[in-house]
Amino acid sequence: MSAQSGGLYHPDQFRDNCGFGLIAHMEGKASHNLLQTAIEALTCMTHRGAIAADGKTGDGCGLLFKMPESFFRSIAKEKFGRDLTSQFGVGMVFLSTDAARAAHGKQVLERELVEQGLEVVGWRLVPTDAGVLGRIALSSLPAIEQVFVNGDQMSSVELNRRLFFARRLAEAKLRDDKDFYVASLASTVVSYKGLMMPKDLPSFYLDLADERMETAICVFHQRFSTNTLPRWPLAQPFRFLAHNGEINTIMGNRNWSVARTPKFTSDLLPDFEEIKPLVNRNGSDSSSLDNMLELLVTGGMDIFRAVRMLVPPAWQNVETMDADLRGFYEYNSMHMEPWDGPAGLVMTDGRHA
Repeated sequence: MSAQSGGLYHPDQFRDNCGFGLIAHMEGKASHNLLQTAIEALTCMTHRGAIAADGKTGDGCGLLFKMPESFFRSIAKEKFGRDLTSQFGVGMVFLSTDAARAAHGKQVLERELVEQGLEVVGWRLVPTDAGVLGRIALSSLPAIEQVFVNGDQMSSVELNRRLFFARRLAEAKLRDDKDFYVASLASTVVSYKGLMMPKDLPSFYLDLADERMETAICVFHQRFSTNTLPRWPLAQPFRFLAHNGEINTIMGNRNWSVARTPKFTSDLLPDFEEIKPLVNRNGSDSSSLDNMLELLVTGGMDIFRAVRMLVPPAWQNVETMDADLRGFYEYNSMHMEPWDGPAGLVMTDGRHA
């Protein structure tokens, strides 16, 4: 009996679509209202994701938004009695619920941050209400903490580069710790995500209901997983983007990333050997795409060129295309194979949406 005739399920023959979007203030004015509007929009997309048998566990949803600087400066003053420097970063970190393993994960990440010449101001247990979660989400709920990092006397680009290296080196050393995951670690954006239902996102993460939490850009996503099982780290958005659809060429893209690693060079990323593999081979297709976008942007490429290198239009047979634009796509096609098949992408680097 075939799947098409209503019989046995075959995963290769079924696709569905996530819900995603972004909201940005055109003049960059931060407000709590913009964040609330994004959460309301996300809640309207609940039907675009899956719901577990307990009725309260979602397939993954979340927000990625421009760093709410004044909020985190206030928190640092309250929590640590410290002023954050002109340039600072905040990391959202998932840790093991085992105290010893969590302490080890934090110690490794701290050590790598210090090795990058950064000051770790302190760790903050993120205020949450686990009572809104379903039984299945609770069974895999990580410990969730934020790390505050000072990077004075350096540009935002330089700080993000050092945060990137610290995270990737820590990930390499903690490869056997399946609970360690850095949802975001940057001076420009912060991520709040998990396996709750969209309407419960601000009830779980109490920060999101705090009126001091103001932002000017917010990307949001409600996941419907088609190639991986739901896990807290695989909830979207990732560190740059949220993706709806399927990357049909994902195996080839991952393999090409390995093959091309020796050819990557960047003055900003001097030693690729320490952070191999450049993209993950075990997570979702979306997370691998996010890895590659992050690598290109951190390596000095602007986000516009990076995205169009990764996801070009079907330019080859468009006879009316401007010659310079055609040359752009033809040139970039020699350096990166298309990550083909996405239905849609929304993203932010904290400056552009």
